[in-house]
Amino acid sequence: MIDQQGFIISRHWRDTRQGVELEYWLSTDTGPVQLLVPFQQAVFFLASSQIECAQQLLANDVGWRCEERPLKTFTHESVQAFYFQQQKQLRQTETRFQQVGLEPFEADIKPSDRYLMERFIRGSVRYRGQPDTRRRGVVQVQSPDMVTADYLPCFKVVSLDIETAMKGINLYSIAVFAEYGGECVSKVFIRSVEPVAGDDVVVCKDERALLLAFFDWLAEYDPDVIIGWNVINFDMWYLQKVCEKLQIPFRLGRQGDVPHWRAMDDEGERRALSIKGRVVLDGIEVLKAAAYSFESFSLNAVASEILGDEKLISGQDSGEQITELFLNDKRALVDYNIKDCKLVWDIFDRLALMDFLIARTRLTGLPLDRIGGSVASFDFRYLPLLHRQGFVAPNGHQRKDIEASPGGFVMDSKPGIYDHVLVLDFKSLYPSIIRSFKIDPMGMAIGLQDDLEQSTLVPGFKGAWFSKSDNILPALIAELWQSRDQAKANDDQPLSHAIKIIMNSFYGVLGSAGCRFFDARLASSITRRGHQIIQQTATKIEQMSLKGINCSVIYGDTDSVFVWVEGCRDHAQALSTGKSLELALNRWWRERLEKEYGIDSALELEFETHYQRFLMPTVRGSDQGSKKRYAGVIDKHGERELVFKGLENVRTDWTRLARDFQMTLYQKVFFDEPYRDYIQEMVQAVRAGGHDQQLVYRKRLRRKLDEYQRNIPPHVQAARKAAVHGVRYKRGSWVEYIMTVNGPEPVGYVSSLIDYQYYIDRQLAPVADTILYFLGESLASITDQQLSMF
Repeated sequence: MIDQQGFIISRHWRDTRQGVELEYWLSTDTGPVQLLVPFQQAVFFLASSQIECAQQLLANDVGWRCEERPLKTFTHESVQAFYFQQQKQLRQTETRFQQVGLEPFEADIKPSDRYLMERFIRGSVRYRGQPDTRRRGVVQVQSPDMVTADYLPCFKVVSLDIETAMKGINLYSIAVFAEYGGECVSKVFIRSVEPVAGDDVVVCKDERALLLAFFDWLAEYDPDVIIGWNVINFDMWYLQKVCEKLQIPFRLGRQGDVPHWRAMDDEGERRALSIKGRVVLDGIEVLKAAAYSFESFSLNAVASEILGDEKLISGQDSGEQITELFLNDKRALVDYNIKDCKLVWDIFDRLALMDFLIARTRLTGLPLDRIGGSVASFDFRYLPLLHRQGFVAPNGHQRKDIEASPGGFVMDSKPGIYDHVLVLDFKSLYPSIIRSFKIDPMGMAIGLQDDLEQSTLVPGFKGAWFSKSDNILPALIAELWQSRDQAKANDDQPLSHAIKIIMNSFYGVLGSAGCRFFDARLASSITRRGHQIIQQTATKIEQMSLKGINCSVIYGDTDSVFVWVEGCRDHAQALSTGKSLELALNRWWRERLEKEYGIDSALELEFETHYQRFLMPTVRGSDQGSKKRYAGVIDKHGERELVFKGLENVRTDWTRLARDFQMTLYQKVFFDEPYRDYIQEMVQAVRAGGHDQQLVYRKRLRRKLDEYQRNIPPHVQAARKAAVHGVRYKRGSWVEYIMTVNGPEPVGYVSSLIDYQYYIDRQLAPVADTILYFLGESLASITDQQLSMF
């Protein structure tokens, strides 16, 4: 009998004659462990009023049973649980029931997930059982006892990258890099009939020998996690195709198991794979899950920004260069291949991405490789708590009458250039609204009963009422909130970051039509309350009297208010005013919620930023103030720094010319430096070809090229011209192009003269006029004045 802890790497289920068998692969201090949980039953729930009809439908079926459970629906009707010998039978029965108007509840939950969630197991697990003999180095435990634990894994990770020909299925090499237990592994399996210098090279005579050598090494090194860049949809998919070509199994899993592929879109261009005993993580998807944003998610761009390092080969012709190295300099190809692996490894290490994923799994219960999954993570946390309160979840995700809830409140702005603007921000506004106003799916189901005293309820919107005492979500958010504060105190950035993302996802989940708890009353009770809070905060600020300071709210956006402190003398007085506003408003909200609703306020307004100078622009071509677009100057460690929001400087669909021009021009205006000469010099330099490298537009193809039929946008025109030169762009690809006198042409294949006037009119003028408008000038007036002198 063993009693040990581990962390779940992969989870699986399969139907057997005896029932559903669950399979969990763990990483432990003593190596990989396989847990097998046999003889499970698949289950869904059905309201009691539908039982008679259901039993008639199943009268001639075997392998099922139903029994009463101490549970009820959100309409307070009792339910019975239907148990099935196989998950396949459950799915077939669900379809049959739905066809006759019956409504099974929670029928879509995977058996392997339900088993864990009902035991509150989220990644870390303690297991007890009798181990079987080792099978290929793996301990197997049948019918273990499993409970939640606090175990933190130390995964064995390997970074992988392959090199291939540009056309066809032609594999050149596979590189791997890892550091584990104080040892470094750096190895490249490469096709060659000649020796290749270096202890890190395994020479293979052909593709078959290369793959078999790699599979043998993988089995021996036995990593828990494989990381890479676009590693699933390119590297793994390509290796799958090579294996199919050679008619050999793609032995990627532990014990030689082959992966299971699943399409993620209708075109089959995005895929997911499941591997027994291992997990494959794509660096791009992990960065997006961790809320990182880059102008380009190419490995070279991210490595350059995060590491200050780059690939050994990059650019439009990198494919041709790789083939050239394979043919004539295989040692250089080895260096290039392993460098890509090392860059991915270093990005994961520098940003602590594995720590983030572990923290996320321990918070949500989601598999390590489940990217996104906000709805699933909500289910994992909420459902077991709901069941213990005596309810089953509704089928809000199957409703046809979807009513959208309003988005965040955006106040009409007052355009202008200001001195001393303060930003006061509600910390995690939507989660704090949920906590304060008791917004909760189960709490609303209870609150809508007719026989409850109004004093025990909190009103929502669209007729919603929420129980003050019987709820789940407010306490869950409070627990996460406290955990985040502790993570911050412990300087545990990955955990703090994971908690923030999860907490802030809860509103989006409740407002998503894909969520089983979807109800317009829930989402509206959050967003409309947010609107009310921002509006009432703005009104209160303008009513407040502060010594010699007149406060005017010039803008409000979702969870922030922007306050112009007219008459403020300097930075020190602005900071003092901001702190005074923060304290007074938080006290006011506490008193107001206690008086009006009898609830404790979790609303927390923070004085966040002081803009020494601030621009709120107009909507282009009008006098109306814009929204979600502004710029200003802040003090950062004693240095003045420009901050842009929504303007061209931070938008990747504008050229580098426009973004750099805006940065310099705004700096001159904000810092009271001469700007007219700079504008004139920039226009002249553009016309003279001095900024040709900054004229590149970059835009992603959202559809396939042949799907664009009318109003063909410039990047699509450029992509079609590139096809003439043999360059093929797929949906999702980034197209880079230059505007010429003959229209857009792809970078690398520009044959016409650049249309410099286009860039002056479409890139420089809009940027300049946004701020010059408030100075009574424009780019045209300044450049026309210069031209009139000649």
